[in-house]
Amino acid sequence: MEKSIKNTSICGKIWAFLQILMLVCVFVILMCFSDFGMVASASAKKVPPLTSAEGMATIEASTGRLLYAKDENKRLPMASTTKIITAIVAIESGKDLDQKHEIPKEAVGIEGSSIYLKKGEHLTLRELLYGLMLRSGNDSAVAIAIIVSGSVENFINKMNSFCLNLGLQNTHLVTVNGLHDDNHYTTALELAKVTAYAMKNQTFKTIVSSKEKVIDNELDKKYKIRLLKNKNKLLKNMSDADGVKTGYTKKAGRCFVGSATRGNMQVICVVLNCVPMFEESANLIEKAFYEYKLVKLLDKGEVTKYSGENKKAVGLPLAIKEDVYYPLKLDELSKVKGNVVYDQKPLVSSENLQSVATFKIELENNLIFSEKLYTIFIEEETNFEDILKKIIEKF
Repeated sequence: MEKSIKNTSICGKIWAFLQILMLVCVFVILMCFSDFGMVASASAKKVPPLTSAEGMATIEASTGRLLYAKDENKRLPMASTTKIITAIVAIESGKDLDQKHEIPKEAVGIEGSSIYLKKGEHLTLRELLYGLMLRSGNDSAVAIAIIVSGSVENFINKMNSFCLNLGLQNTHLVTVNGLHDDNHYTTALELAKVTAYAMKNQTFKTIVSSKEKVIDNELDKKYKIRLLKNKNKLLKNMSDADGVKTGYTKKAGRCFVGSATRGNMQVICVVLNCVPMFEESANLIEKAFYEYKLVKLLDKGEVTKYSGENKKAVGLPLAIKEDVYYPLKLDELSKVKGNVVYDQKPLVSSENLQSVATFKIELENNLIFSEKLYTIFIEEETNFEDILKKIIEKF
């Protein structure tokens, strides 16, 4: 009996120990899960960076709306993306793009990326522009500058004037090809803006969207043509990509300006000093297409009717010149507001098309669009459709 009692006591102690051990294990497990939960929660709150670039700007091209940004106003070197400006200045110079020119000796043997121009050969400006934008030919840039302006220095002055006329206050150019100079810089946002401007030019757009191009190579005894393949990998990896330009120097890092058009919306992405420049640009462009839609806010033609101080004009249609589009997220649609602001001056003519008011559109109290409204001062009764037709025809 005593032995049985002792055995029972021992069993009880073992069972108690096991219970304590189980409680400890449960406590440890709970602590681990609790810590994991806190870590997971903290991790969930961290928003991954949009880009590893030193400077980035992603815009919608037609409106210039800044969709995503990182140090977009920081002055940075941009390497061969400089050639976007070189190309559009040359295209708009008025020079015949298809006239043959002898390659100047100053353009032969330029360091860095090259299409290996030879002294005495003849190419057109259009061919040089393909060499500039597809193969990033530093020699092409020098040849273009001399052909268009007589010297590299004169062409650089033209480029800087072009930038100032576009309102680019943080861009200064020292070279035509982007070879490094401490005084040669831009910002991600200004480079995006100048690219949006350039992409409106069909010649520029055709060149930068080309995957390859054949141009002359007249002095080469073995190969009479140059096959230029575009360095822009986005053109191969994204079906609706349509540009624009790569760039690299040791000090600038890898730089890229990408563009894609989907439906009626074009997105331009600039990354400066970004190692995975193609991958991150593609992700930003896809993100923009997913999160934003180009929404028509106003139709060309009548917007409202005059209700200002001139009693004779009350009821006349007020019209806008063009359709108005703006990139918006779904949750921004309800936050857009329109307002007509009438001019202080009264209508003075009874015949001519006149600006009498301004239509303003705001998004969360920020002005996103402003355009003049026009009407025709007519005293006698006229069919409304005839009035509207007359207004649109005058535009």
